[in-house]
Amino acid sequence: MEEAHDRFNGDVGILHQRAVRIPLPDENAERFFHENMATIADAQERKADLLADPDVPLLAAYEAGIDHAAESLERRLRQIAGEEYEEVATAYFRSERDDSVGAVTAYFLESSWRIQQWPTVTEMVYTPLLVRYPDSFTLNIRFASGFTAPEAIYYESPEHSSEELPDEYARTYYEESQYTQQRAADYLREGAAMIREEFPDPEETPFGERKYGGIVSAAGRRGSAFSAVVERVDPDPDRFTESISEPMLVESGPEARRTERQLGLEGEIVR
Repeated sequence: MEEAHDRFNGDVGILHQRAVRIPLPDENAERFFHENMATIADAQERKADLLADPDVPLLAAYEAGIDHAAESLERRLRQIAGEEYEEVATAYFRSERDDSVGAVTAYFLESSWRIQQWPTVTEMVYTPLLVRYPDSFTLNIRFASGFTAPEAIYYESPEHSSEELPDEYARTYYEESQYTQQRAADYLREGAAMIREEFPDPEETPFGERKYGGIVSAAGRRGSAFSAVVERVDPDPDRFTESISEPMLVESGPEARRTERQLGLEGEIVR
């Protein structure tokens, strides 16, 4: 994947005010969707464990989340477009094809490429939105230059600080940073539990209790300060009136506009 992304040159415009809608037509699709969401929750908990461990550099926890997001998108790319997904996306960007598979593949590959570039842009925020409806779900991937969510948790990384502090202050700063990382770890564990509640096991939960669900998250870094948000989202039950048989691009939807306001992303979304 890394080699492919070194060559890839897409267009961020494909992400702007768009989402991918993926059908959930049968039990296998429902099970695959639940397994993916459970994996996301597992990744949150793994990141929390790494953050809480004073012997693990914060960057390791940060990169673990990035690697998981990229791997998740790569699995989806292979499922939709096969092993030649990069060629499919490139053909779409060159206007050599205009079908739904090409558009969705281009959307996911652009997202995956930007996720892997994200750690090198210290003021970039990655903020995905996933919403479940009775017969499908949508994934809206956004990148922003900042956000002002009052619910965000902030944690400090001494290894990313450029300040030279006297020994007595450096020790205090380190201890306070460890405390903020522990608080962030607790917050991420709560976020993982929230994800599991929003997208429960279809074999254990009646359809009426799982046909709607939503999660928005945001993660970023500004200098030595890292931030995270994980919140529930109420789906709009009237958003879709027709079912679909294959993945397709759709408008980002009212949930995206609402979360942009709530997180303070308006005017900050990278276009």
